[in-house]
Amino acid sequence: MRISRVFADIDLQCDSLVTLKDDQAHYLGKVLRIKAGDAVSLFNSHNGEFNGTVESVEKKCINIRLHEQVENHCDPSFPIHIAIGISRGERMDYVVQKATEAGASSVTPLFSERCEVKLKGDRAQSRVAHWQKVAISACEQNGRCSIPTIHQPIDLQTWLQQHRQGALYVLDHRGSEKLSAQMAPESVYFLIGPEGGLSEDEIAAAKQYGFTSLCIGPRVLRTETAPIVAITLAQHLWGDY
Repeated sequence: MRISRVFADIDLQCDSLVTLKDDQAHYLGKVLRIKAGDAVSLFNSHNGEFNGTVESVEKKCINIRLHEQVENHCDPSFPIHIAIGISRGERMDYVVQKATEAGASSVTPLFSERCEVKLKGDRAQSRVAHWQKVAISACEQNGRCSIPTIHQPIDLQTWLQQHRQGALYVLDHRGSEKLSAQMAPESVYFLIGPEGGLSEDEIAAAKQYGFTSLCIGPRVLRTETAPIVAITLAQHLWGDY
């Protein structure tokens, strides 16, 4: 029988009684129909994963007794960071979900020249919170404990000016460099355009900040497909695939 895994943003320790409220309690109690005596697994990025037993299911909370800590082998060993132009509809949800499953460490939504999505103030905060929940849900399903960071949306030019360490690549199907020909880096950053792609000026600007134009195949990939292919290649070459 499959044990339900639930993210819990609280302190997790062996032989402790924890109380889940709000979304987690609703998910376990109303969606999964968890009852007293059922086995569950709680996890977060800070404490790892713990097996537990439901002690009681109340109207607005669920009490769980934690037992032993579980050794986790699903967290990615190689840091992969995705910066991508914000796309419309559910495409960005798909990017966050699949990037999490594939092993990305972080996702940065970008405003670029051909980006048609406008996010400001509370709406931007709401979307980031939503994307973070998408990432958490993906981790609950695929066994990860480390939740990828979903950064605040930022203008591409501002993002390029930030200091970062690791290999820097801007995806461009017209480029000549192949990932398999590169030396193994400490970490990798993939810059990916929105639905209309990055403009020639944006690609040139990225190169000025140390990015290498990278081709991951002769075909033009959709914005939601490109990061998954890039992550998969990097994981195969330097990660845990």
